[in-house]
Amino acid sequence: MSQSAIDTSFSGPIVVDPVTRLEGHLRIEVEVTKGRVSNAYSSGTLWRGIERILIGRDPRDAQHITQRTCGVCTYVHALASTRAVDDAVGVKIPPLAAMLRNMVLGALYLHDHIVHFYHLHALDFVDVSNCLNADAARAAKIASDISPRRTTTEQMQAVKDRIKKYVDSGQLGHLTNAYFLGKHPAYVLSPELDLIATAHYLEALHLQVKAAKAMAVFGGKNPHPQFTVVGGVTSYDSLKPERINEFLTLEKEVCAFVNEVYIPDLLAVASQYKDVADYGGTTNFLTFGEFRSDDDDLNSGFFKPGAIFNRDITSVRSFEPDKITEHVRHSWFKGDEARKPFDGVTDPDYTDLHGDERYSWSKSPRYAETPMETGPLAQMLVAYASGHQAVVPVVDKVLLALGVGPEALFSTLGRTAARGIQAAVVAGQMERWVGEYQDQIRKEAKPQIYQDWEMPNEAEGVGFVTAPRGGLSHWIRIKDKKIANFQLVVPTTWNMGPRDARNQIGPFEEALIGIPIADPKRPVEILRTIHSFDPCIACAIHLIDPTSNERRVFNIL
Repeated sequence: MSQSAIDTSFSGPIVVDPVTRLEGHLRIEVEVTKGRVSNAYSSGTLWRGIERILIGRDPRDAQHITQRTCGVCTYVHALASTRAVDDAVGVKIPPLAAMLRNMVLGALYLHDHIVHFYHLHALDFVDVSNCLNADAARAAKIASDISPRRTTTEQMQAVKDRIKKYVDSGQLGHLTNAYFLGKHPAYVLSPELDLIATAHYLEALHLQVKAAKAMAVFGGKNPHPQFTVVGGVTSYDSLKPERINEFLTLEKEVCAFVNEVYIPDLLAVASQYKDVADYGGTTNFLTFGEFRSDDDDLNSGFFKPGAIFNRDITSVRSFEPDKITEHVRHSWFKGDEARKPFDGVTDPDYTDLHGDERYSWSKSPRYAETPMETGPLAQMLVAYASGHQAVVPVVDKVLLALGVGPEALFSTLGRTAARGIQAAVVAGQMERWVGEYQDQIRKEAKPQIYQDWEMPNEAEGVGFVTAPRGGLSHWIRIKDKKIANFQLVVPTTWNMGPRDARNQIGPFEEALIGIPIADPKRPVEILRTIHSFDPCIACAIHLIDPTSNERRVFNIL
């Protein structure tokens, strides 16, 4: 965005409430000074209390209950809970079980990243109404030039006609108020790129079903696969060649879409929005690693765990779980003390908005007493800084294509690009992982996917998962063979949490400070930055003009 596009005449508050995504509620308050955000508050406004529901239950029930925390991430909460109990009871799962868990997680990564880019974030940059001004033949040529897949004029014209029919009928559905359609100084794509992105938005609606179906092939169902159990998995059908081939066929089509459509679209759109590399960055990053060959060893993963402080990508520090704490000083919970998750307390105490300086139902996770961003950007930064053989070439290719340096990764644009990079890297591994799984089946005279174990009277354990949204951990304490305490420390909590006892702002709040506002009545820059994190919260925006007190309502899907 050029400096001239910023409304430097505007100073005052903007309240975005709720910024809903798919479930949950998020309130964003910002103070704008001469067209730029100068202060920010991120407030989680939905109380659920799932951790309290778990107390007194059989530890094996945890995965079924925590999985319902989210209907989008689905599998990752089950995996984290199962890993937590695996850790507590000391069972070592068979290699085939670890492979099956990984392959379903890989399918979820591809599903989640495709849906996020096209359906939950890209239209923050794409004006659907503008594609009516596109030349279908020119759009087809551009699409064919940027992708190895051929696109015809007829295909582009069919999408244009379809959008025109919606517009003429007055039945644009969620697109009616979902995005800031029409002239807006922060939307810059040509009509042809808008048409291409809209066409692929529609195509991705069908394609994502195949990624979800692949999860169900091994996971039994989707959402909320039910194949994970303490000690391994239960999907014995997944040992059969026909089921493996079904999974592989679906994944090949999904991976082709990632390489031939998603990544070219990402680069095409990002190349027109390089100004978005100037804002939305944070300072510190944390990832738990993932796709482990040994489920007991975080360092055995295809992606390694690690922490980066002060944007120093020359130094990746090892991950130490005992450095995680949760603060509640500015949250609607009793007490001021920061606790380790094993000792965590979820005791609600709502005052009012900013009462006693408390303004969120979210806790504030900290690592080494430092706010940390988690998510694809954190994972790709750690991998890139560590010289990961599969990640470095893809990151370098994206940076070269955009004509920017590594410093651009610390931004809204970098966060969005990192998600695509992660999808491309995982897509490049899926067929190999399936091949290794088939080789392991052939090695075992009697393939084993479950290991017996016994429930101890007392124990504690933690399950780490790097979900598509970032670092997820479940912490369980068992007493009398029942759950005595259970804490979920989830990616969006890491990112959206409020200030801590030291008054340090969280990643959402840090990312918002400094962003430019072109139109305070339509602050799409706030949405671009928050949506780039892919928070699992989501859908109508209410803005109050601080001068006129006029109420403006936008539905943001």
